Amino acid sequence: MPELVRPSERYKDSFLDAVREAQESGSGLGDTLKWNLDDIRADFGKVLRDLTRYEPGNDLPDGFVHSEYRWLVEGEEYLGRVSIRYTLSDSLREFGGHIGYEIRPSARRRGYGTLILKLALERARELGIGPVLVTCDVDNLGSRGVIEANGGELEGEFEVPQHQDKPIRRYWIRH
Repeated sequence: MPELVRPSERYKDSFLDAVREAQESGSGLGDTLKWNLDDIRADFGKVLRDLTRYEPGNDLPDGFVHSEYRWLVEGEEYLGRVSIRYTLSDSLREFGGHIGYEIRPSARRRGYGTLILKLALERARELGIGPVLVTCDVDNLGSRGVIEANGGELEGEFEVPQHQDKPIRRYWIRH
């Protein structure tokens, strides 16, 4: 059964495979399209440190909020990642929200998006975060379905030219 875990060296090989998939397909996984696989392989500890730099207890750069990354894994396989932001800055209120998630290309359309958001909402509830804001591009029908399947109530569609060139949808999930 897939579960959310803290990023770990245990999943290094599978994570590297997911980054390679994303780069080959030109599809997402955050900043992975510009990551150098040799650099990640050489210093995976840096990747892990970067993923924990906004957790409580760490000093935050101006404009940032405390957050945590969790990976969705099944056995030894990395399936995707989620970021849970504890509060909203003005920027996150406009674009990004409390939760951002992504599934590796080879694991898409298998229900993992719906699952990762469900598990992230459970974690947000444990942290006392709610209601939860989640956003997606208006043309991302997969994410729209994931958010709506998890109880997302549409606030509306919005232009956010300072963040991207296409409109987004903002959803609130009360749990």
